[in-house]
Amino acid sequence: MKAAKTAPVRANDQQPGKELHLFSLTWPIFFEIFLFMLMGIVDTLMLSEISDNAVSGVGAANQFLHISILILEVIGNGASIVVAQYIGSRKFMEASRISALAVTMNLIVGLAISGVFIAMGHRMLETMNLRGEILEFAKSYLVIVGGAIFLQAIINSLAAIIRVHGYTKEAMYVSLGMNIIHIVGNYALIFGKLGMPQLGVEGAAISSVASRALAIVVFFWLLYRIMAVRIEWQYYFALSKSYIAKILKIGIPSALEQVMYHSCQMVFLFYATFLGEASMAARQYAGNISMFIYLFAFAIGMGTSIIVGRMVGAGRPDAAYIRVWKSARSASIATLVMIAIIITFRVQLMSIFTDDPEIIRLGAQVLLLSIVLETGRTINIIIVNSLRASGDAKFPLWVGMFTMVGMSVPLGYVLVFQLDMGLAGIWLAIAADEWMRAFIMSYRWRSRSWEKHALVKPDVADQPPVPAH
Repeated sequence: MKAAKTAPVRANDQQPGKELHLFSLTWPIFFEIFLFMLMGIVDTLMLSEISDNAVSGVGAANQFLHISILILEVIGNGASIVVAQYIGSRKFMEASRISALAVTMNLIVGLAISGVFIAMGHRMLETMNLRGEILEFAKSYLVIVGGAIFLQAIINSLAAIIRVHGYTKEAMYVSLGMNIIHIVGNYALIFGKLGMPQLGVEGAAISSVASRALAIVVFFWLLYRIMAVRIEWQYYFALSKSYIAKILKIGIPSALEQVMYHSCQMVFLFYATFLGEASMAARQYAGNISMFIYLFAFAIGMGTSIIVGRMVGAGRPDAAYIRVWKSARSASIATLVMIAIIITFRVQLMSIFTDDPEIIRLGAQVLLLSIVLETGRTINIIIVNSLRASGDAKFPLWVGMFTMVGMSVPLGYVLVFQLDMGLAGIWLAIAADEWMRAFIMSYRWRSRSWEKHALVKPDVADQPPVPAH
């Protein structure tokens, strides 16, 4: 068989042991996630100029969009973990083939989901107890953004593959460009500026789709610049059962866990609809602010999972074990600092989004509970990502079925409706789930049962180091 061409751009692209430092991986991921969150914040801020109902409608539509994106991560996350382990074991041809396969699989699934949103989006939203203007805003946003969700499907695969090769900074630059285009598009299409029509909520949706389409072009260009073994055209059509099985072994449990989590959030949204429009808006605004608390944990969790995947593939479980505890400590410190800042300025932060005193009061009230919720969430983010990277993806799913569905949802009902705690009841129910899982996941990592789930075994005894700095 003719050898595949190699990328000529960087000499160290072809070195499987390219040195990975947590900080060098994490800071670009931090800014990339920050920019992704910024896209949602910009939508919220600009749409709040139309009305709080517009914000609530888009927030409701995003619940379905988030679940669809998580379904797409079945392939993206699964492939990135398998690729990381193959890189750690010095098998670059396999990493190249799996990367191409992931793009093809995600595109197929993305097109199917887009068809569902176009055909059934209206009926899906009507099941959420939405009414009047909120329902109309949600419908228009979901049909446009959901109908083009296949674009996000491709982005998920490309970005995950690029990051796991260690090029987190390059992925961040693409996200920066996508956000700039999105912000300019929002300004033009929501308010009718720069010679464009004034489209309101539909304008925000169109801007989101356009920015994703342009990002795909750049991501593909970047993919062919950084791969150690160049992806050949025929790789996109080679549907290997062995590779698909490995991707799905990690991807399905990981995505099901996340779908289950966000499905529970939809149940909590359903609870909030009975608390009134002010509570729905406060929930959306407080949720946007809370994302900045666990931003550091997400970045550290993703960077750690890349290193852990490499270490497991290289046959170095002891180093992976130590790395995770160090990451959990660093993430917890960062989370506590952010909690202190947001609790101190909670009223001012809520006032950025709305002038309604009741919405500000409700949002500031639940932000006080961040100290309970976000500390547990941080531990979960680090350890669950590391368990997946090691190949142990089913365990977090089984635990989540018990703590999320079996505990937090019924507990939320009791706190909200039986004890009349309102939004605070929702926050406390989620916190109970996060802490229960944090204790269980910590025990799992300490037990080292995850070591037997490695997907790839190294062929070479002398593996290059993957430092745990």
